[in-house]
Amino acid sequence: MQIAYIKALNSIMQSDKRVVSLLSDSGTDYDAMMARDMPYQCFNVGIAEQNQIGIAAGMAMSGKIPFVYTSGAFLAYRGYEFIRNDVCYQNLNVKLVGMGSGLSWSTLGPSHHTTEDISVLRSLPGLAILSPATPIEAAACVVEAYHHVGPTYIRLGMSGEEEFFHEGYSVHIGGSERLTQGDTAAIFSTGSMLSEVMQAEALLAQKGCSVSVYNIYSLKPLDSETMLNAARRHKAIVTVEEHTILGGLGGAVAEILLEAGLSLPFLRIGLPDTFAVGYGTQSDVRRQNGLDGETIAERVYGFLQTSERHDE
Repeated sequence: MQIAYIKALNSIMQSDKRVVSLLSDSGTDYDAMMARDMPYQCFNVGIAEQNQIGIAAGMAMSGKIPFVYTSGAFLAYRGYEFIRNDVCYQNLNVKLVGMGSGLSWSTLGPSHHTTEDISVLRSLPGLAILSPATPIEAAACVVEAYHHVGPTYIRLGMSGEEEFFHEGYSVHIGGSERLTQGDTAAIFSTGSMLSEVMQAEALLAQKGCSVSVYNIYSLKPLDSETMLNAARRHKAIVTVEEHTILGGLGGAVAEILLEAGLSLPFLRIGLPDTFAVGYGTQSDVRRQNGLDGETIAERVYGFLQTSERHDE
């Protein structure tokens, strides 16, 4: 997703000189090429994420449209106070881009995992949150963030995510998309976990269990209408996220359903009240934490079987 982000931002910066890129020693060769071609729109502030956000806030107050790009864990946690006070409280047009969502930094352990950022940031007033699943969707989120006036956070994977969309694909803040249609459960997935969920969907189909898969790319605001309609059409709801289940997608969906007075079997799949365990590739760490497609399918199937017995 990183290359997709940089290419999309590069195109925007070439057409709009107000758009600037801020790095904290977190760039690539592509960023270096962009800085060479547009030196007055590219700034590397070093490993100083709080300063990076403060600088972006000042630039936004001067009419610029800054894209702040760094590790998601350092952005969401180390820079939280600056996001809250400098960006959101002032309702500034700053775009925050956290690379390495979920367990992407799989070899570096929990200090680098971005598994609480949704919980931490979705409570901030006025902050839109986008969580793309693929490179094409990541580029579409960059374009949408650029057109949106106000603070925006985009969480990016960085592990060669599988592509499910086509060129020209677009998103809108507050939207979502149904990818498969079934009659048993609705599975809401966000971010790069979509590949695992699609694998789980195929495994469930082999067992005669058809599910609808929804790609929730906008985490704030949520597409509440689609979620409520899905709840009314299915026997159960499942949320899947590479994130803690405390305050993440699952919690947000539960809020919507309960406030609408809907009650049906509900399963949250993600990290329980723990940090992730294990090291290795992202696939390895997902498997060690029960977030691989096979384990997701087993949990969903068992949950549905139990729910059906309770209904009898």
